[in-house]
Amino acid sequence: MVDHLANTEINSQRIAAVENCFGASGQPLAVPGRVLLGEGILTKECRKKPKPRIFFLFNDILVYGSIVINKRKYNSQHIIPLEDVTLETLPDTLQMKNRWMIKTSKKSFVVSAASLTERKEWISHLEECIRHLLTKTGRQPSTEHAAPWIPDKATDICMRCTQTKFSTLTRRHHCRKCGFVVCADCSRQRFLMPRLSPKPLRVCNLCYRQLLAEKKKEVEADCRQPEPIRSAIPGYEPSSGDDSDKSDDDKADQWPADTEFYTSEVSWSSFHS
Repeated sequence: MVDHLANTEINSQRIAAVENCFGASGQPLAVPGRVLLGEGILTKECRKKPKPRIFFLFNDILVYGSIVINKRKYNSQHIIPLEDVTLETLPDTLQMKNRWMIKTSKKSFVVSAASLTERKEWISHLEECIRHLLTKTGRQPSTEHAAPWIPDKATDICMRCTQTKFSTLTRRHHCRKCGFVVCADCSRQRFLMPRLSPKPLRVCNLCYRQLLAEKKKEVEADCRQPEPIRSAIPGYEPSSGDDSDKSDDDKADQWPADTEFYTSEVSWSSFHS
């Protein structure tokens, strides 16, 4: 499919249409050899509640964003290199069906498709692209993944001390290491995790102690060994914006409130051939 569509006019037109929908807020997506393989609307499990997001599957990246006007305008563009992706199928919940997790070293999150068939199609195409990329580059599948954030509504109390009850005045926080919902007293520490951010991030007290212990072991090991010669690894194309819970959750989506995502007979995804 990739060889068939590469360097074709229809592929160039499809990619240009995606760029136009994101406008100046998005990054250029047209590069030699890149093919748009499919697109569709998936429900993303966000911090506060599940929300519809537009997803575009290319042969080397996965792009998603917020829907302003469907098929016309999107924003909050995020770009995920497929070499860094692994997938995990998840059971249904009361709120979300046909779920799976997209796991990367920087961010992991849960999405759901409108039907079981669409989930199978997404996972099949994603796995095929990932397998092709890893074979091409000789890399091994990624084994380090960021923890997905537990949704705010999943708990009314701190998941560490189990004493603090959340309210309008007592805010929820998320540990960037384990993803737990925690209170301020249980997450006063910050720790530098270069894999996730160039700045120190909020972590819970338990993870902070574990990270300190791991850092101590790394320092001791480095002192005993000469500095290895590191080969240059090509950098990934970054997202156009910080993929934080604020940018992901606080923007208002212009989306029909009466849309029945799971019960309609409309197909929300399509793949090109």
